[in-house]
Amino acid sequence: MPIPYRFLSSIFALCVILLTACSDGSDRQAAGSQPLTEPAEAADAFGPWAVGHQRSEAIDVMRGNRVLPYDIWYPVDAADATDEPRTVYPLAAGLGLTAARAVDDLPVSLAGDLPLLIFSHGSRGTNQQSVLLMETLASHGFVVISPEHTGNTNDDPSDPAAVAGAKRVPDVTFFIDTFLARNETRGDDFYQRLDPDSIGVLGHSFGGGTALGSLAGFFGSPADERVDAALPISVEVIDRFSPEQLAAVEEPVLLLGGTLDTSVPIENHDVGFDQLTGSRAVYQVDIVGATHTHFANICAIANELIDNGIGPELWPAIGAAALIPPYEEACTEDAFPIEEAHRIQNLYAVAFFRRYLGGETDYDFYLRPVYAADNEPDVSFRARTSP
Repeated sequence: MPIPYRFLSSIFALCVILLTACSDGSDRQAAGSQPLTEPAEAADAFGPWAVGHQRSEAIDVMRGNRVLPYDIWYPVDAADATDEPRTVYPLAAGLGLTAARAVDDLPVSLAGDLPLLIFSHGSRGTNQQSVLLMETLASHGFVVISPEHTGNTNDDPSDPAAVAGAKRVPDVTFFIDTFLARNETRGDDFYQRLDPDSIGVLGHSFGGGTALGSLAGFFGSPADERVDAALPISVEVIDRFSPEQLAAVEEPVLLLGGTLDTSVPIENHDVGFDQLTGSRAVYQVDIVGATHTHFANICAIANELIDNGIGPELWPAIGAAALIPPYEEACTEDAFPIEEAHRIQNLYAVAFFRRYLGGETDYDFYLRPVYAADNEPDVSFRARTSP
């Protein structure tokens, strides 16, 4: 069967992301001496909210009418919830990834004071690379925006790395500005829905640089002082950030990566942890056996091909040969189970942001070495928090 260009484009985008880089007092318990109990809403499962989804674009007129398509996921009240029809993230006409929970265009929850998250994709990638993580976070009460970084996507890779990097944090700033303005605009879907004092950034690979750069600055662009916490995934630290930049960061940071990542070796996170000396809370979560590939949707795309009768032996013929190495890294029987990598990713992302944006201190339960030692045999964990 012929494979439409947009499907191959999406495959290639993820392959680019995944094949190129885009106790000494450090293990103190995060919540003091009081015994901790597990929160009622587990961090490694969907939360209590239904999830809505929208696809749109925004135009930054202050930067030459820069067009930025984006996806947004958000909590939905039970009265407005429905399970069908689920969102389909398009890969091509007739082919796509069906959402685990999201449904298009449902009303935004009336709860108000919802924390805002911005997700940043990898270099020359796609903003839908981690949709399960986005849906999980939205189900725990977060509004999650994932923009396409125009000029540094698969469809438009026109910007050199330094130019693309310099645009990343300003893109984050633009979406924060846009949605805080919508939060004050009567009649808007997001009117009085957001908490302007609870903003976080996360991202993968080059997007992990965006996340850390939102606190430290990135490619000469300054940090955004409104960002309260960052979760960089597979972030290149050694050649991207100076010790002085990292030491100046005061906000909480969680570094998440895989020990078998050859694109961004885990030593980058070792350096980041050691140099984030000014952060009031810094965590390092290494998934033992995970690669760069394990933090994105590569297996879901591969399985969509296989389910449609297009096995790996046919991928070179359809221009998808670059899919084979990441597929073998993360999706075969010999690989670390990608479902487990996603569960661990979701657990620590939910716990970290519910703790530091939601102010829910019971999520310290997960953010301790003893929890990882007792419950997560595939996790190497470090923490350093201020009293």
